[in-house]
Amino acid sequence: MESKKVTPISLAIKWGLIYVVTSIVITYIIQFLNLDPDSPVKWLGMVPFIAFMFLTQKELRDNNGGYITFGEAFKVGFLYSILSGIVLVVFTYLYFAVLSPEMLEKILASTEAKLAAKGLSQEQIDQGMTFTRKFVGPKSIAIGALVSSIIMGVIVSLIGAAIFKKERSPFDVVSTSDQTSEPTV
Repeated sequence: MESKKVTPISLAIKWGLIYVVTSIVITYIIQFLNLDPDSPVKWLGMVPFIAFMFLTQKELRDNNGGYITFGEAFKVGFLYSILSGIVLVVFTYLYFAVLSPEMLEKILASTEAKLAAKGLSQEQIDQGMTFTRKFVGPKSIAIGALVSSIIMGVIVSLIGAAIFKKERSPFDVVSTSDQTSEPTV
């Protein structure tokens, strides 16, 4: 029975989809618990992003006989971040535009409260909110999610590649199914 070779793209898709589902669940948990989406809890989504990227890189290394080059580990991690980022951008746009537009208003209200807490005048608050409303919308949030996914993807991929890199030494024998056990004469 032949074993199917695992490709970097298949691993990136697998772990990327797992991350996206996890991220969607976290998003709705934050919403249903009525937590402030602009609080530090928003960084909770980075934990599964990092964990699943490391699992992607580790699984590729495990499927390659315990060896992976720095470049291979970076490539699979970066693919994971790009693919999961694209899917998450679609969800983010739909979430703020269609599924839960009230969350956008909640973010704006939180921003206005923070400006008021700084002791700004009402005129300054209104001016700041006018500026904020121009740049805070489903499209801009989705684009920001994609950019941050790419930037974080590069950083975390580099870190993961450094952690999981394990290259073969020149003296390691690569076993292939084409080799015979008998020496040729």
